[in-house]
Amino acid sequence: MKNKVLLSIMGLLLVGLGITMSITNHKRSQIADVREEVSQVAKTQKHVTTQIDNLQTTYNANDAKVKSKLLKFAKAYYTFSSQSDYEKRFNQVSDILDLSNEQKNQLFDNGLDATGGSRIDNLVLTSQYQTATGYTSDLDNQTIESLATVVVQTSGTAQKAINQTVLLHGWFDIKTQKLTSVKINQIQ
Repeated sequence: MKNKVLLSIMGLLLVGLGITMSITNHKRSQIADVREEVSQVAKTQKHVTTQIDNLQTTYNANDAKVKSKLLKFAKAYYTFSSQSDYEKRFNQVSDILDLSNEQKNQLFDNGLDATGGSRIDNLVLTSQYQTATGYTSDLDNQTIESLATVVVQTSGTAQKAINQTVLLHGWFDIKTQKLTSVKINQIQ
């Protein structure tokens, strides 16, 4: 009788051990699945982080370019002391601009008065770029929006030189690497 009880206990222990091992193996399988999923998430996260870093690097490089080009525009646009200088302004910045004809004509008029005489020379108008500070916003549809506050010293006949602050608002296309629009003292 003792042998039967011992055999029964041993049998129950073996069944319990089998059930425990079955449960443990199932849990190990689940743990392995979770580890695999975590590994996949980590790889995806690394890929996304790399893409974000690349985008940030591209944005930072273009951020510096748009500021530089808007300031180059300001220097050329606001520096003249004669009709000849005034007329050369567009040629100095044409390589960084991709403006519509309408905007080009608005920004770069010929400097002549109604009689065809030189406004610049007749009134002894001069303008000298002094300094500027540029700011940029986020990248939006391949365009970076930029603002610059520009200090310009101007003078004319019987007028002493005065400093004026001007707001430039520009849009820079990162594909063409050119300013596609420039507005002066206008936010929209």
